[in-house]
Amino acid sequence: QEKPCRLSAALFGERCEVSHDQVYELLQYAALGKRHNATQPSWCHIYHQSHLAGVVVIVLHEMSQLHFYKFYLHFRHLRKVFRHRFTLPPSSANFLASLYGEGASPKPPNTAQDLISTSTECIPKSSGLQRDPIIRKYGEAKRGLTSYTLTLEELKKNDYPMKDSPGCKGYICTECDHQRTDSSPLFGLDCEMCLTARGNEVTRVSLVDARGQCLLNELVKPESEIVNYRTRYSGITRKMLLPVKTRLPDVQTRIKKILPHDAVLVGHSLNADLQALQMIHSSVIDTSLLFARNEGRRFKLKFLAKAVLGKEIQCEQRLGHDPAEDARAAVELAQFFIEKGPAKVAELNLEMLLAAERLTEVSQNKSVIQPQGCRVQKQLSDPPHLSKPCFLDCLQVTGQKPLLLGRQELDSSGLCQSNLSTSNKQILQRALKDVPLSTFSIIQFSLDPEYIASHLLAGFCEKVTNKLTDMLTIYAGPFEENFCLKSVRKEFGRCGPIQSLTVVTETHQPYVCIQYEVLEAAQLATESLNGAEVAGSCIKVQRPVTAATLDCDILIKELELDIENEGVIYVAGLKKSLTETDLQEEFSKLKDLETLFLPKDHRSGKHKNCCFLKFQKLQSAVDALEVINGWVLKGRKLRSRNALASGHLWRWIWQMNHSSRKQGGNNLNEKKAPLCDSEQDLKKKVKKLDSHIKKLYRSLQNNTLCVVLFPGMKSIHGSQSGLGLMGVKDDGGSSAC
Repeated sequence: QEKPCRLSAALFGERCEVSHDQVYELLQYAALGKRHNATQPSWCHIYHQSHLAGVVVIVLHEMSQLHFYKFYLHFRHLRKVFRHRFTLPPSSANFLASLYGEGASPKPPNTAQDLISTSTECIPKSSGLQRDPIIRKYGEAKRGLTSYTLTLEELKKNDYPMKDSPGCKGYICTECDHQRTDSSPLFGLDCEMCLTARGNEVTRVSLVDARGQCLLNELVKPESEIVNYRTRYSGITRKMLLPVKTRLPDVQTRIKKILPHDAVLVGHSLNADLQALQMIHSSVIDTSLLFARNEGRRFKLKFLAKAVLGKEIQCEQRLGHDPAEDARAAVELAQFFIEKGPAKVAELNLEMLLAAERLTEVSQNKSVIQPQGCRVQKQLSDPPHLSKPCFLDCLQVTGQKPLLLGRQELDSSGLCQSNLSTSNKQILQRALKDVPLSTFSIIQFSLDPEYIASHLLAGFCEKVTNKLTDMLTIYAGPFEENFCLKSVRKEFGRCGPIQSLTVVTETHQPYVCIQYEVLEAAQLATESLNGAEVAGSCIKVQRPVTAATLDCDILIKELELDIENEGVIYVAGLKKSLTETDLQEEFSKLKDLETLFLPKDHRSGKHKNCCFLKFQKLQSAVDALEVINGWVLKGRKLRSRNALASGHLWRWIWQMNHSSRKQGGNNLNEKKAPLCDSEQDLKKKVKKLDSHIKKLYRSLQNNTLCVVLFPGMKSIHGSQSGLGLMGVKDDGGSSAC
């Protein structure tokens, strides 16, 4: 009988920060288990790993925990399903590679020989050319050039721009409409793109002829504002484009003039280049499809150039790719294939070569396809460094099928089925079809570029900070003219730690403005002291009425129902002299108490006058709430309520609150900016994104580990940390704790 898998993690209070290496630990063990010498992650525990049905990682590209809490109410599925949440450091350029181990800092094996012997067990023996996907596709006999151009069906399937296609309105045809023959000329094409408000736009174009001579190598200034130059890959910088006058129509005209009427274009994933150029050309050889692999996976151009041609391209020490070099490599690969024929290409056994070389990379601490001349010469004093092994290798060579889906190419190793899609809807459709066939999947959804621009992010940060400040703030009064402020501080302090208390004198009678450090304290004061007699006056307690607090009651209710707060209660009124050990002893009589979290002041190190109690069962938390309310501990009467921000959110609120204090705090009289159209549109996009994740999650088999990652980001407005949510899907459709 199938055993239910379970995931446990001590992510409570301040213990909720997880590094990229720790996420790698989790995914490696979940994917491989003990059979491949993987070990349990140090920060969480997977029970019955061998019974996992699969691992699905959902990456929300260029989104951070700021997006999650800004649109908390719109992420209805995410916040109700995944019990475990953790903070991630802002993503690096190679965020995806850090998840499955391509070049991250390692936990080294005992010896290199141990690693070699373990890894080589994964490599299967050759089963003959007849089973090679190249032979199955083309046969063994040599053929002419026209046998390798894409058919109409292949053009449609691989998202090539075509006449009369809905998304190709306004595209320019090359007018190369003559019949192709086996002697038709080949031309290599490659583009580099930058991310603009419209999406990927061309910023450099290269065209070479069959001899490798460069016919066009032009910088192009896009029409829309560039939001990410992607210099690491494109080689494009702001300085390079400043003097450029060439626009897309200019390049389109030049390409049309250069190409003869029977030209055959060659490129690697050429559909992306033609889409960016907004040009239609029906006769193409796509080298990413020519060198066929099983299950639709594709070799990287860098690997093919090294393995087939013996050439080093895309040197890592060079700033960005050289499109002329890439176009030249694509033409030479096509020429090699046509000249040698499918049988000779199949004999190269590229699949085995890729797996063997990558395993050698791990054991010998060198890049498999890195050019000798481009290696960084380390000083002799540097300690030896061993790259963390890419665990997808073992899945691949043992016949399992890692899957990567997204709007752009996600896999830099060539190991995975990496499909390019133009919309989140297409990604979802492919995922629903392909994820059940894969044991390990990474699905990347993303918002449109205009919704992740850094200036918009800065506005979100300000709005979220202001909203948090308003939710942490209460007004109490009216009081008599000569009321005792000390009595007021003492009474409201019993609800939780106070950050600031000021007297409001602009009113007819004095009021006090109190800003708390935790949401529960502000809510407890509103619930328990409204209408109470404090400092000799019957007072009213309320939050400030602003646009940000109009939906406060709804938000509080949803936070109470948040799965992260299930079975957790907040207790206030504690003596600051009590230690965690003291409280553990006092509360030990409560049934099913699992964890106690006593917040500290990060500057003084002193304990706060509140704590959080987490129970194994929801009913035990309900019972404890009744017992603790009114409980006198060391002469102090305790107050308690259901938790609102006990786990990851507590830490995040503290960080945001601390940040706002550094920036001078929130001006309560300041007028908030009106809700812009782009933010309204973004709410719809986020709701749709949450719906896509819900559909994908519901389609997963039981016992599937699902991890959702907001990678975080770095921008000129500062860094935004990422967020992770995880759980194992159980019979009820939720994530088992």
